[in-house]
Amino acid sequence: MGKHLLSGNEAIARGAYEAGVRVCSAYPGTPSTEIFENLPQYKDELYCEWAPNEKVAVEVAYGAAIGGARSLCAMKHVGLNVAADPLFTAAYNGVNRGFVIVTADDPSMHSSQNEQDNRYYARSAKVALVEPSDSQECIDFMKEAYRISEKFDMPVLFRTTTNISHSKSLCTFSERQEAEPFVYERNQRKYNCAPANAYRNHPKVEANLKALAEYGETCPLNKVEYRGGKVGVITASIAYEIAKDVFPEDTSFLKLGLTYPLPMGLIREFASKVETLYVIEELEGFMEDQIRAAGIPCIGKEKVSNLYELNPERLREMLFGVKPEIKELPVKAVPRPPVL
Repeated sequence: MGKHLLSGNEAIARGAYEAGVRVCSAYPGTPSTEIFENLPQYKDELYCEWAPNEKVAVEVAYGAAIGGARSLCAMKHVGLNVAADPLFTAAYNGVNRGFVIVTADDPSMHSSQNEQDNRYYARSAKVALVEPSDSQECIDFMKEAYRISEKFDMPVLFRTTTNISHSKSLCTFSERQEAEPFVYERNQRKYNCAPANAYRNHPKVEANLKALAEYGETCPLNKVEYRGGKVGVITASIAYEIAKDVFPEDTSFLKLGLTYPLPMGLIREFASKVETLYVIEELEGFMEDQIRAAGIPCIGKEKVSNLYELNPERLREMLFGVKPEIKELPVKAVPRPPVL
């Protein structure tokens, strides 16, 4: 179907269309807004709406998933704070058809009041976490996220960052694969989140997470690029693209797309094949902390700051002390607030 130049947000919309999504609800907020601005072109195959707030968006989309239709909701990172209540409940109840929540994080706070790292929501809520690194992966990983949601009976948190949301790269389209609605069957035990039911559902959540971790050892979202045994890098999301620019050509990479739960067997095997292991990630040491807790030595946040978004110049200076060349312009840019 040819090549198309899409931003990450445009690609997420395309991925939802190709995955057979039928119901979409979101609350606007940079850097996620353009996802739903690009969904109306597919209005003959799906329904999309702006919700009054993020909590309502999650509840509408989750209700559709319970009813049997693949559904999508989206928001910026701080919006997930508003939607946390239904997210945590949905994790215990499970889904009927696939249910994906896009959280668009904003490192460097280009248009946000904080720099929170929403990967921790996946760990706290006990749901799958999927992270693409470019626009093509936004399409491909979106389709896999729905398969994960249905296979392991859980919502999937689909995390992007500003650089992924707004950067453009080439994509290949596929035909829409219709996901016919599942029949809704009344199930008080599964969908009524009364304390007694939640008590009985928690073991199911833990069992599903364990099965998902085993799946992560061989899943198509996680891949090894072995180029030598001297240096290895474990990374994900936009940090993968940046690390590829910075490290030498003979560096081996374990590039993760399913980042919670982590595939510890795959990580151990990769670590055993390299002399020096780095964990490169933007913002907090989410993966590094888990890898260190598993007894695997690595270099991470002692070198790479947890402040602001990464770029090749910053990462090169932090790792290797190579300062970027800076040229002062004769004219200073006039500071201005964000344009709405």
